[in-house]
Amino acid sequence: MARGTLMVPGAFNALVARAVAKAGFPAVYISGGATANVAGYPDIGLITLTEMTRTIREIADASALPVIADADTGYGEVECCVRTVIEYERAGAAALHIEDQVFPKRCGHLDGKDLIPASSMAEKVDAMAKHRLSKDFVIIARTDARHVESFDDAIRRANLYREAGADCIFPEGLQSEDEFARFAKGSPGPLLANMTEFGKTPDITAQRFQELGYQIVIYPLSMMRLAMGHVARGLEALKRDGSVRGVLGEMQTRKELYELLGYTPGKQWNLLDRG
Repeated sequence: MARGTLMVPGAFNALVARAVAKAGFPAVYISGGATANVAGYPDIGLITLTEMTRTIREIADASALPVIADADTGYGEVECCVRTVIEYERAGAAALHIEDQVFPKRCGHLDGKDLIPASSMAEKVDAMAKHRLSKDFVIIARTDARHVESFDDAIRRANLYREAGADCIFPEGLQSEDEFARFAKGSPGPLLANMTEFGKTPDITAQRFQELGYQIVIYPLSMMRLAMGHVARGLEALKRDGSVRGVLGEMQTRKELYELLGYTPGKQWNLLDRG
């Protein structure tokens, strides 16, 4: 963050995380929504703390990158949030974000959300900041107030969360470059932008986010959406043609997979050999 705005792709499993590292990105993101989706669930808070920490551990081990992990609403009240920050850090995360929605939460780019009182969220942030194992672990506070209360309320909440101990603020669902600029002016300090597709936020480049004052840009579902688009087209081809011959050119080859895994047939494999 000190060197410039970080582009942080989401990885929905450890193999994708290896690809993120191989592509040269400085960090990797784990979306609660993506983790739920690959388990066959919608993003409504059904994934447990245990499931998320297992995913964090696998992705941290496979990529050796700093991991930013979605902690949804903290898996409960303040005591649960304390356990969450400790378990996430032990699993290998470098940062987490927690949001101010009422449980069960909804995707941040959907309407019909409800928020907990700002003071209750500040209490969660304060407890997490005080109980993290390392002062270098980054606490990111997300507010969904833009579409529940108002833009100004989102800024007020963000500043309250900063006072409570948040290292970075994540304003969800902003709708224009102007809103991102106004938010950065109204809540000075480290900021995270969510560049998700098909939502309320227009496509904005990482360079532009840097100009607007944002230190982190996450791409939570981009790789999953690309992958699932190809899966759907491959299944259509298989059913239509009785073969995948027509889509072989779109596949990762066996050689490319082994290279990504750092695996050479006949030689002993090491988890720490990342190619």
